[in-house]
Amino acid sequence: MTALLRYQADLLVRSQRWLPPVILYAAFLGIGVQSGQPVLSSLGYTAAGLLPVAAWLVRICVTGEPDAARACVAAARGPARAHLACLLTALLAAVALGVLATVVVTLISAPASDDHHIHVPALKAAAAGLPATLACALLGAAVGALTNRPVLCSTGRAVPAMLLGALLAVVLTGSPAQAAVSGLVTGSQTGRVAVPLLPPAGAALLTAAAFATAAGLSARRSP
Repeated sequence: MTALLRYQADLLVRSQRWLPPVILYAAFLGIGVQSGQPVLSSLGYTAAGLLPVAAWLVRICVTGEPDAARACVAAARGPARAHLACLLTALLAAVALGVLATVVVTLISAPASDDHHIHVPALKAAAAGLPATLACALLGAAVGALTNRPVLCSTGRAVPAMLLGALLAVVLTGSPAQAAVSGLVTGSQTGRVAVPLLPPAGAALLTAAAFATAAGLSARRSP
């Protein structure tokens, strides 16, 4: 699996197809996060924006490999493991991007509540923001896994389903991502920092199930 991850990471980097989602995410943060804004609400915005980016990265990884190369890798390592490597590579890339964004946003944001009356330590804010970012990256990867090949092979169906799934994952009540982001927003209003542990745990379970489903379907649909 290590060799497969290196191979997929190299494909992702060399393809430069990661540039559009990363640039879009940077623009999203540049518009919505300003220096001096309350740190917790800024981190919630940062985490929420990562979810569709993670889904997009999954699509890049599962569709970027040439058919002949994918067939060779599947024959050598098995189609399920080959597809799982694609999904894990996208997830790791999204997590790395989210961690970087969380650190930057924490440094430029004001360590205070929304009304600027309560001090919010930067380290505690980052400790709350990172699990929320992880939850959104996980859930975004799950959405990408269930809305792209081999589940949905048609671009006309996959892309709208991916966008709709990402939107619902952010706003739907009960979603781990929505719970994590809401916790940060509420903490910014009250000045109380709470580290969200249940949302990333729930997101991890959902992502594991989505990855297993996609990988298993890839094995069944392989020639």
